[in-house]
Amino acid sequence: MKLSACIEWLFAEEAENFADRIRLAHSHGVEAVEFWRWTNKAIGSIEWALSETGIELASFVAEPMIALTDQTNRAAFIEGLKRSVEVARRLGARTLIAQAGDDLAGKTREEQRTALTETLAQAGAVLEGSGVRLGVEPLNTLIDHVGYFLGSTREGLDVARDTGRPEIGIIYDIYHSVVMGEDTAEVIGDDIDRVFHVHIADHPGRNQPGSGTIDLKARVDWLVASGYSGALGLEYRPTQPSALTIDATRRLLG
Repeated sequence: MKLSACIEWLFAEEAENFADRIRLAHSHGVEAVEFWRWTNKAIGSIEWALSETGIELASFVAEPMIALTDQTNRAAFIEGLKRSVEVARRLGARTLIAQAGDDLAGKTREEQRTALTETLAQAGAVLEGSGVRLGVEPLNTLIDHVGYFLGSTREGLDVARDTGRPEIGIIYDIYHSVVMGEDTAEVIGDDIDRVFHVHIADHPGRNQPGSGTIDLKARVDWLVASGYSGALGLEYRPTQPSALTIDATRRLLG
């Protein structure tokens, strides 16, 4: 399976410059890279490093990162999405990541889910024909993202389906899913086509595979056997040199 190094954390100790992190990832045999925000990065130098190495950009975050659970943010998000798509096409990325936003006080979950679904449906219309897809990411609400609206993978998939847009799916993060007590096969079910990108990290600690107790190989094997063919995003905090953790991850996953 193609590995994608999240260079927000991987190779961060070895290089401050994101373009240099791309070069390091390539030199250690990683097939793709990804990062979070694009507006705080030197896109020109990243574009050059991607071209120079031939490495793929798997994904980055669609900005602005504002609550999609609030319908008053819809217009701002859609305008930002248009700019994010332009950057994605420039850099060759085919998947953008959306954050649902917080569970808002004073609004019911039904109201917020409706706002989220309608905004994502409009986003799908913007993406039509672009070659770029948008995955909303369920996150754990017990450790890392207390107060976040979308803690359930199943609900994320249901929202994606409810948009009626093939351009909308989810980012499935095994670490977040495990923290929430989910079984991968149970929550994904027959909706593997809506899983646009996968992230892995071990638990506890959100460190490299093999550092915790998750049977990552079994979960990844199930995803692949069920039809997932995208990249596997290495979104973990390495406690050893990044290259060593990548090599260990390859061995662990077989």
